[in-house]
Amino acid sequence: MPLLHALGAVLGWVAFLASPTYRRRFLANARQAGYRFSEVRRAVGEAGRLVAEAPRLWFGAPVPVQWEGADLVDAARATGRGVVFLTPHLGCFEITAQAYAQRFGAVTVLYRPARKPWLRELIESARARPNLATAPTTLAGVRQMLRTLKAGGAIGLLPDQVPPQGLGVWAPFFGQPAYTMTLPVRLVQQTGAVLLLIWGERLRGGSGYCVRVSPWEGELAAGQEQAAAQVNAQMERLVRDGPRQYLWGYARYKQPRAERAP
Repeated sequence: MPLLHALGAVLGWVAFLASPTYRRRFLANARQAGYRFSEVRRAVGEAGRLVAEAPRLWFGAPVPVQWEGADLVDAARATGRGVVFLTPHLGCFEITAQAYAQRFGAVTVLYRPARKPWLRELIESARARPNLATAPTTLAGVRQMLRTLKAGGAIGLLPDQVPPQGLGVWAPFFGQPAYTMTLPVRLVQQTGAVLLLIWGERLRGGSGYCVRVSPWEGELAAGQEQAAAQVNAQMERLVRDGPRQYLWGYARYKQPRAERAP
């Protein structure tokens, strides 16, 4: 892992310097959130580490993981209700699901299948681990997650992914309208699940990860637009906890073709 992370940091900077589009988006997104480049420059290398560490996490043995806030997970599970874990494009998303499955049991994670069949099959087989199930971003995947929550299980998803047209609402993210998925809100409203925030911090030197769990603050609004704004606000809070590991180059403000931006 130390070697992969060192290589990933180099790749991250190569991508940043070689792609003007990626670089402009990275800088614009960080500026929108109020950060100078000097404050988030480490995120350039962290984006490369995210890619380089994937083979090790998919095909290797479990890696060292620390937990902060595991008592919140215990308390949520003790209610007998389902648990919805939300994380932005922050840190290592793969490790949160793997670590949960290893410590607490079964979890279902929402994912967007790769477009190329060979890559889709590779990723699906690589992610197949004990207690770890995946649900595609399709109607069948939504039904799978509903069944899991109604049975008192746990699911995880990244609510700052830009959803397809018609499956989101416009809500502010760092002060700018962003097309935001309503799926996590609907899942919670239909099942009464517990909401928790989670992200996997990448520790220095390839020494492992720290999975950080925090509670949802306040009551979830009934309206989808208000609830989506709450979700974005909670994601902002996590990003500000670890801005140097956020994917600032992610196209968060992308506009679906048929959607009209406010």
